[in-house]
Amino acid sequence: MTEAVQVTSESTALVAASSASAQSYLAEPTLRLRENEYAELKRRIKRQGLLDKQPLYYTTHILLIGGLLALSVTFLVLIDSLWLQLLNATFLAFVFTQISFLGHDATHRQMFRSVRKNNIAGTIFWNLLLGMSNRWFIYRHNRHHARPNEIEHDPDVDLIILSFSERQARRRQGFLRFLVRYQIFLVPLLALEMIVLRYASYRFLIRPKGRYPPIEVLLSAVSLLVYAALTYYLLGLWQALLFILVHQLFFGLYFSSVIASNHKGMPYWQEDAKLDFLRQQVLTARNVTSHPLIDFWYGGLNFQIEHHLFPNMPRNKLRAAQTVVKRFCQERGVAYCETGLLQSYWEIFQSLRTVSATVGRR
Repeated sequence: MTEAVQVTSESTALVAASSASAQSYLAEPTLRLRENEYAELKRRIKRQGLLDKQPLYYTTHILLIGGLLALSVTFLVLIDSLWLQLLNATFLAFVFTQISFLGHDATHRQMFRSVRKNNIAGTIFWNLLLGMSNRWFIYRHNRHHARPNEIEHDPDVDLIILSFSERQARRRQGFLRFLVRYQIFLVPLLALEMIVLRYASYRFLIRPKGRYPPIEVLLSAVSLLVYAALTYYLLGLWQALLFILVHQLFFGLYFSSVIASNHKGMPYWQEDAKLDFLRQQVLTARNVTSHPLIDFWYGGLNFQIEHHLFPNMPRNKLRAAQTVVKRFCQERGVAYCETGLLQSYWEIFQSLRTVSATVGRR
């Protein structure tokens, strides 16, 4: 079998999610051999020091984002203009999303060697600043990393209004099944994503599964009360409500636009399709071509393949790791997906349209 055929077989097995086809090319001895490939890749990464912690980088970046947050709050206090404040709400959405990226990095223990310090940082970013649960995010995000694009288990695939595969669409019933045909027009509703995630976070806190739920409840409540009280005091009731609405919608839109590029439109699979760790993470992820502005806008998540292979790798080492990972994949004939920003969104839209057309024909 040629390398090209190997890549095609792997991608086909993922899309079809067929246990028979998966097992035909990943028998147990082959699976163990390919798991050793990841160990070799990790040795190459470690030799270059790409997993070493970067406290100076993160200190500088935290101060930068903290300065942007202070700038937005200062603008909120000093400027008496609704239209300028709505622009400020949009800017604050950008800042909040950047804070969520910092919370994400703390979740993966990228900042500090100590688990406790990373948890404290995550609690500050998620609970105190964003009013969401750090423990909830850890619980949800670990499930995604363990089984990316697995229909039954990846929470990032489990959206009510969108179906990303024919199998997922066929499970819809009634009105939700009808919506699949027109789901391309529902994409703007992803602006509500942070409102939905915040609700899920609160449900998690009400039924605590973390070690310190009372602290998380307290900090999240303080965050929301300060946020609501400050906007109400400075803007009045109706302008405050408009500010919060614009802020949360743009927060959700920015956050969703970044997350969508990472896996949506890539192959999906079932749990009975046996894949080694390396191929499971690489074949289901998409990189967005690096540029300093793109790297900053995405919080480093445009290097999604490298991030999934090495979740605890500091953000500023992902670009160097890409060179190693891409060469390694080429050596072994593993398909490595990297596209431009606009191309990534086009692929997502095309995938959604394909699923809609498939359901429409039934």
